[in-house]
Amino acid sequence: MDSHTIRILLNGEAVEAAGLPPTTSLLTWLRTQRGLTGSKEGCAEGDCGACTVVVGELRGTEQALHLTSVNACIQFLPALDGKAVFTVEYLRAQAGGALHPVQQAMVDCHGSQCGFCTPGFVMSLWDLYNDFVPAPATAPMAERPSPAAVRSALTGNLCRCTGYRPILEAGERMFELPAVALERTAIRQALLVLQREDVLDYRHAGRHFLAPRSVDELAALRATRPQAVLLAGCTDIGLWVNKQLRELGDILYLGRVEALRTIDETEGWLHIGAAVTLTEAFAALTRAWPELAELWERFASPPVRNAGTLGGNVANGSPIGDSMPALIAIGARVVLRSVRGARELALEDFYLDYMNKDLAADEFVETVKVPLRPGAVRAAPGDSSPHASAATDKGKREGALHFRCWKLSKRFDSDISALCATFAIRVRDGIVVAARVAFGGMAATPRRAAQTEAALLGQPWDAATLARAQAALAADYTPLDDLRASAAYRRRAAANLLQRFHLETRPEAPLPAQQTRAFAGVADKREAIR
Repeated sequence: MDSHTIRILLNGEAVEAAGLPPTTSLLTWLRTQRGLTGSKEGCAEGDCGACTVVVGELRGTEQALHLTSVNACIQFLPALDGKAVFTVEYLRAQAGGALHPVQQAMVDCHGSQCGFCTPGFVMSLWDLYNDFVPAPATAPMAERPSPAAVRSALTGNLCRCTGYRPILEAGERMFELPAVALERTAIRQALLVLQREDVLDYRHAGRHFLAPRSVDELAALRATRPQAVLLAGCTDIGLWVNKQLRELGDILYLGRVEALRTIDETEGWLHIGAAVTLTEAFAALTRAWPELAELWERFASPPVRNAGTLGGNVANGSPIGDSMPALIAIGARVVLRSVRGARELALEDFYLDYMNKDLAADEFVETVKVPLRPGAVRAAPGDSSPHASAATDKGKREGALHFRCWKLSKRFDSDISALCATFAIRVRDGIVVAARVAFGGMAATPRRAAQTEAALLGQPWDAATLARAQAALAADYTPLDDLRASAAYRRRAAANLLQRFHLETRPEAPLPAQQTRAFAGVADKREAIR
């Protein structure tokens, strides 16, 4: 296989691409090179969803077919090597020349107004449809998604004509029409032919797009190319090209290193590889820490979460990155790798200053380590094993652990944080015996609130301690004014969230979340989806 040629299964047909810059977006290639203009360019930054396509790839040792919706505008073409891409043009061919049930439902429900966004909505719905419609000759259709699940699947798509009601109706109507199943076996077989065992080295105009297969290969390449851009999901780096018109030089792609795409649980820790998608990472995190469910639902959108990675979010180190405050509050650690070996440090120590990290030129993030809930019983209900009993006893000795994570932004779905607040305290006999408080959007880095924690430790978890902690919080941070929020708003909101945390976790008469939430029920959407 020519390593200078990109091979893609496009709408069921194996095609090749060559002679294009490595930073050519999938959307540009589809429209200008393949004549597939159904996918539209709206924002060119992964927000509007007009360019939504579905990507299929083989995953794991069993090479199972995995399908996800992504934004074509922020996917570099070489990253699609060996993968399948489905655009809106494929659906009618799949349905034998008729409209696919997703498309027919949009017509029946009058889901299209100006029509510009419609292909993106259709592809997001098609991705959801394939999750519930089985392959041919298999068991009957799985239970239909709830209305909440349909809404969640479309949070990455914008309709500027405000036509959401009929589009949501189409998302339910499509399951009432005669089913059209995806030929997964044929797609998988076609993809097997396209897989390569060597390192992809796609070149153009002296620039290299390198996709190693192992951690050792990646470390060796990083040692010889310390200035190369490390690429995972492209949800941020894609904007460097589209919006800042940056020349990236050589690119090292993490997406083919299978060892970086795994999640393991050992000795009370989750080990999340740097190339694990946000969708997969949050699925594991919320099993251990259910309080992260709302953050999962509000972290960008499904197409962004399906492409972006937790490791990339951590490595980027943006002060408004939503995952880091929560990870810091629960004591996460990061493993860095180079040809010199691996080293590990607490996540809060990884960030030195604005976009400045404790990361050598030849290092990369290999793993994010997240502790499982201390004292939690992870056994099945009714399990009377010694492990379950010991965990319960330990929890009683250490006291009750309270954890909350809240994000404030101008809209509920798919928006950048004004601030993100996370609180983790342990209370025993009414006294705070451990405290970790972290915020995003309040400083140049995601950072713990050291003075606030000191004001809490050893004190009764009462109104007086709350007041002292709120005063200390004002001394911990000097937030900035920007387009998302003023400094005064951030200070006030941070103190209010600390009060909300107290109201929900105080020893006497704690309030249920429904009584402290501005939009009760909306924030429970993730639970409804389950």
